[in-house]
Amino acid sequence: MAYWSGGSAGGWSNQGGHWNNQLRPNTLERSTDGSSDEELGSVYNHRVVMRLSKFVAPYRWRLFFAAFATLAFAFATRSMPLAVEGLLRGAENKDAGAINAWGWFYLALAAAGAIAYFTQLWQTGWIGHRLLLGLRKDMFAHLQKLSLRFYDNNEVGRVMSRITSDVTALQDLMTSGFLTILGDIAGISLSIFFLLYFDVRLALVTFSVVPILVIAMAIWQSYSRRAFTRVRQAIAIVNSNLQENVSGVRVIQSLSREDENARRFDSVNQQNLHATIDAGRLSAAVMPAVEIIVALAMSLVIAYGGYRVLNGKMGVAALVGFALQLQLFFDPVRDLVLQYTQLQRAMAGGERVIEVLDTKPDFEDAPDAVDIPDIEGRVDFNHVTFRYVDEVPVLTDIDLHVRPGETIAFVGQTGAGKTTLTSLISRFYDVSEGSITVDGIDVRQITHASLSRRMGLVLQEPFLFSGTVKENIAYGRPEAKDDEIEAAAKAVGAHDFVTRLEDGYDTYLHERGGNLSQGQRQLISFARAIIAQPRILILDEATASVDTQTEVIVQRALKTLLVGRTSFVIAHRLSTIRNADRIIVLEHGRIIEQGTHDELLALGGRYANLYRMTYEQHANGTGAHANGHERAQVPGFDPSPQPI
Repeated sequence: MAYWSGGSAGGWSNQGGHWNNQLRPNTLERSTDGSSDEELGSVYNHRVVMRLSKFVAPYRWRLFFAAFATLAFAFATRSMPLAVEGLLRGAENKDAGAINAWGWFYLALAAAGAIAYFTQLWQTGWIGHRLLLGLRKDMFAHLQKLSLRFYDNNEVGRVMSRITSDVTALQDLMTSGFLTILGDIAGISLSIFFLLYFDVRLALVTFSVVPILVIAMAIWQSYSRRAFTRVRQAIAIVNSNLQENVSGVRVIQSLSREDENARRFDSVNQQNLHATIDAGRLSAAVMPAVEIIVALAMSLVIAYGGYRVLNGKMGVAALVGFALQLQLFFDPVRDLVLQYTQLQRAMAGGERVIEVLDTKPDFEDAPDAVDIPDIEGRVDFNHVTFRYVDEVPVLTDIDLHVRPGETIAFVGQTGAGKTTLTSLISRFYDVSEGSITVDGIDVRQITHASLSRRMGLVLQEPFLFSGTVKENIAYGRPEAKDDEIEAAAKAVGAHDFVTRLEDGYDTYLHERGGNLSQGQRQLISFARAIIAQPRILILDEATASVDTQTEVIVQRALKTLLVGRTSFVIAHRLSTIRNADRIIVLEHGRIIEQGTHDELLALGGRYANLYRMTYEQHANGTGAHANGHERAQVPGFDPSPQPI
């Protein structure tokens, strides 16, 4: 059973396409191949830069220092050809003093450049890692506050990529990326100045090849953008396929699908190979193309410059200095070509990060919301209607009043709205019409934190966190003492198996409690619920995935767990709910019957039919209790009564 079964309530999920696409136009998009999520962005997005600049603002003085170092490095390196020219001119004139002065000047420039470069790398690294820390911290905190509807709409993998790869791309952009571009622009500007200073005519000859370079780069970018996008799409498909096969490895092996799945993975992997090779071919072509243009410029300069040297209009020293400066002129051009795709990727990542940060929870605490230090546990559904999608009601006019300490069981076919009803109590979603009150207070007027502290939730698939058994039991009350933890485990029947573990309560659990059985994980989740001391308890198919022997232990745990608490129980096993104070039968989001187990059997309606089918399954040996455990007086047949 899924975490929330409301997705299929009333059969609405198949009407007119998937409802997720109708909820929020600006949520993370997804297509079958992941392409919509892997598009490259523009080279510069002012909105992204301005929004993310606040993360850099605390380090602005370090950023200015790094920018100054970047400019200093650019100036030092562009001044070196001038020093070389001075050295050559001193050698031509046999001027030892000039050679000595220019030599020391060259060494000073080299030392200054090295210090500036070190400072740039040091400061950008310092800023970048703290930027990464702050941005991921804010992203994580924001994701924790988003409504469940957001996670209904978006795959976990897509959300994870926001806080990992997209944030990392932004780190590169907001630190080294921008400073590298700043240094490249400063370097090109200084090179143009020095080229004109050396010789205006040779500078114009050099600049004559720039239009060729611009045209070549424009053509290359038109192809590379598509190629790099295909690479990202292809690797997204590979990762998705790999994740699916790793997660479903038990099903794959049980159905002997290894060879077929390997063939399919090989197919998508081959597509990734071809896309990567095509992109690599384009990447390999760009630098040789730039080098050809640089060589063309150098040839023109040497040819024309040599002609001028022969005619005595230019010195050899000036020509050598100009040639060195020419190389420095094209170095940042090469770098900017390589930065182009990184900028696009970072801007696209920035858009997606902002998209998440701008996503607001469906509801927040009202300004006048109150804390509830304690509650009796009275819950009232006042003509509640709920829709995931407009015009498609999942629950309709639910009017139900629950007394403190009462145990309410919800019964109905899959999609009847059982889990949706319980999720509204916890305010994972807000009602569309009507209201839900706890002790007479509308849940929308109660702070979410205080409401959560008064509620406990046990799911069909218990989720255990990485950590010790003790830490998992005390997850809702980290301050709980060891004796309280053991008392909670004993109350639900978990103490015996915990003490048999290698390190007892200090045993470290694998991912999602993988080193425990299903029943053991469920008992741990019961202990976690009881130690949190909730006044309202929700059990969503808590016994559906355990064996008969474990269910006996769970049933005993439930007797302890439900005492004195207002409880809502969802279960397909009628043995779990037959002792409930009231059983609510739901169909298509409406209450059609309610009463005790015996009252509903005597009524001879939907519950009695359901019970009859359950009995017949058990009598035929197909149910969970195939040994004739479930027998009762049901209209239409007369088995001998035998209580469970």
